Amino acid sequence: MDKQTIYKKQTASKSSRTKPAEVRLDELMNAAEALFLERGVEATTITDITDKAGVGKGTFYHYFASKNDMLTALAKRYTEQFVEAVQQAIDACDAGDWAGKLRAWIHANVETYVKTYRTHDIVYNHHHHHDRSNQAKKDILNQLSEIIDGGVAAGIWAPAEPRVVTLLIYAGVHGATDDIIAAQLESHALFAQNLADACLKMLPARAEN
Repeated sequence: MDKQTIYKKQTASKSSRTKPAEVRLDELMNAAEALFLERGVEATTITDITDKAGVGKGTFYHYFASKNDMLTALAKRYTEQFVEAVQQAIDACDAGDWAGKLRAWIHANVETYVKTYRTHDIVYNHHHHHDRSNQAKKDILNQLSEIIDGGVAAGIWAPAEPRVVTLLIYAGVHGATDDIIAAQLESHALFAQNLADACLKMLPARAEN
C-alpha cells in the first residue's frame, strides 16, 4: 500500500471519529446497501464496506459482529422506513376518512415497494421473509388492521371476518405489486387506484336498518 493510500485511510479514519455515532452507523449501512445493490451480498467484503464508508474495520466491528449481522440491521431499517412512509400517507388523510386511509395504505405500499424492491429482496432473501413469524409483515399488517378495524368501529364497513379480509388485502396488494414489478409496468398510480377499488369491494357497507 503506497503512502498516499495510507494517508487517505488515516485521514478518513480521523474524520469518522469526529462524527456522532449515529451518523457513522448510518453512513456505514448506506455504504453496505449501495455495495450490496451494485455487487451482491456474497461479492461484497467487509473491507469493501469500510473502504466505501471511509472507516476502519474496528468501526464496523464496533456495531456488527458479521456481515450477516449488518444484513439483519439493514432489514430492520428497511422495514422501519417502509412503515414510516406508509404511515405518513395514512396520516395525511382526515381522521374519519377510513376509505381514504385504506386507499392511502394501498397507494403507499405499491409506490414504496416498487421504488425499494431491490433492497427488499437483498435484505429479506437472506432473512427468510416468508417466515410465518416475520416482524416486517406484522408491522405492515398492523397498519392495515387499524384502518379496517377503525372503519368497522365507525359503522362504515361490516365484513363477516375482518381479519380474513385484512389478510387477503395484504397478500393481494403485495402479490399484485410483485406482478407489476416483473412486468415493468410504468403507470403505478393507475394500478394502485384500480387495486384500491378492488380491495374496497371486499368491505361491504353496513346494512341500513
